[in-house]
Amino acid sequence: MVIRATLAMSGVLLAGCSHNNQPANIIRIGSASPLSGPQAHLGQDNANGAQLAVDDINAAGGIILAGKTYRLQLLAEDDQADPKIATTVAQQFADDDVAGVIGHLNSGASIPAARVYDDAGIPQISPSSTAIAYTHLGFKTAWRVMTNDSQQGSALAQYATRNLHAKRIAVVDDRTAYGQGLADEFARAATTNGAQIVDREYTTDHATDFLSILTSIKASAPDVVFFGGMDPQAGPLARQMRQLGLNAQLLGGDGVQTDQFIKLAGQAADGTIASNPGLPLDQMPGGARFKREFTTRFGPIQNYAPYAYDAVYVMANAMQRAQSADPAKYLPMLASTHYQGVTGNISFDRHGDLAQGTVTLYKVINTHWQPLTTLTNTAAH
Repeated sequence: MVIRATLAMSGVLLAGCSHNNQPANIIRIGSASPLSGPQAHLGQDNANGAQLAVDDINAAGGIILAGKTYRLQLLAEDDQADPKIATTVAQQFADDDVAGVIGHLNSGASIPAARVYDDAGIPQISPSSTAIAYTHLGFKTAWRVMTNDSQQGSALAQYATRNLHAKRIAVVDDRTAYGQGLADEFARAATTNGAQIVDREYTTDHATDFLSILTSIKASAPDVVFFGGMDPQAGPLARQMRQLGLNAQLLGGDGVQTDQFIKLAGQAADGTIASNPGLPLDQMPGGARFKREFTTRFGPIQNYAPYAYDAVYVMANAMQRAQSADPAKYLPMLASTHYQGVTGNISFDRHGDLAQGTVTLYKVINTHWQPLTTLTNTAAH
């Protein structure tokens, strides 16, 4: 895996060496995710999942196109979960003439980058961006192998109202494309299911002090507090809820359902309920093998690595069916994808979303995430 750093202060990509003079038997694909900063544990997980797929494809003989054998090479870039840096990374990939991109991790990065990829005609398959807007901007190059926010928000709202019998719900989001998008979908579905949104608060994806908004929320006496955002904020938020004596059920999405959340929240993590698109790893069709291979090489799986792995194989499968790594030739093949991956059967609807989305809800019990239930529905948009 070739990793190139991104200059944090200016958002200018460090030049490094050029990749435009690669041997003719190499197909370069990009991987974009935060490799530094508070979400680096998730971003590196994506990059590692993609790298494992590249290595497995190469070890199996590479890709044979028109009678010639090609090997994949992964270029991993650090977008720092920053929309501006993400567009710089996307332009660098376009300048490097990569055949496709696996990423970005965050919806807030994928959405602005998607325009760059579309202008360049480069297929982009995200393993983890869930915001509805990402695939609904009209760009033919944008795809994802993960359930979207409509599916996930609906599943969370259904569980909150039917299983937790929540009537009064407070909603907090971090104002990112992911956090706000998931919170909006959850609030809409919860209201449809008969709950009342008694407070709506906002923070940022850099905040660590939530005492002011939690004091306001406590006054509204909610049954459930829903947080739309990632684990660097969810952990402190859970601790401060406990500190204030706010005993409402904490509920969140896949940005919360991580081991890092448990580390950050400490004892306050116990009882938290969060969702994650897809099946639990041990129930995925290729989960056992993937876990064995990934953990032996990279250590514990954070969250999205299996989806990054599948995204590479979906891209390679489209190239194989097109008998070309030329984006203009294999891009149309993505629409007819029917691929049995580690995470399950992958096919797409007209927007580039999964044709069928599965969501699993988990609860922290004795400092470990334990699966509660799995819900399956078709794409809502």
